Amino acid sequence: MATVQRLTDRKREAIIQAAIAEFRSNGFEITSMDKIAARAEVSKRTVYNHFPGKEELFAEILTQLWESSADQMALSYRADRPLREQLYELMQSKMRMLSDNNFLNLARVAIAAAIHSPARTQDMITRISQREEGVNIWISAAQADGRLKAVDPAFAAHQLQSLLKTFAFWPQVTMDQQPLPEAMQQQVLDSAVDMFLGYYQVAAKH
Repeated sequence: MATVQRLTDRKREAIIQAAIAEFRSNGFEITSMDKIAARAEVSKRTVYNHFPGKEELFAEILTQLWESSADQMALSYRADRPLREQLYELMQSKMRMLSDNNFLNLARVAIAAAIHSPARTQDMITRISQREEGVNIWISAAQADGRLKAVDPAFAAHQLQSLLKTFAFWPQVTMDQQPLPEAMQQQVLDSAVDMFLGYYQVAAKH
């Protein structure tokens, strides 16, 4: 039974890797389940046994990339730790994901697919958007602890993450720029965290 499961897992991984290559080379619209099956060297039926369609397959790929990025957004709020230290770690995890070439390549495909067929790609976009809720949760916890100003957590989280994406996502996705060098990543992280806390952090009572 274990051998059968390992074979199934290997086939699933082969399908995912083949799909990544196809999406990157040909884009979302042109890529077909037939082409993915051929590249993965499995039958089309096997592909459909794992994934109902290419929309679900593409969403799964993006989700895996997100989750594999150093436990992306897994940091829980801690009342006993300095606020800046926690927020920096949270945004550093986000920066690692934004610097992943595979993620950036697939993000280009996802955005192009959304432009051409927004209704069909809405589910995958929704699934990926949910991955950013970890920042909302952290902000909500810090607010409940009286350390951040009361404001819509989703609004504040969007502001914060946009400070990173302006430098480390949109130029790479829209203008094919290279991921930021380490020194620039550090500068963007430091300034984003300091700007956010400068506005939202509640002054400590003496």
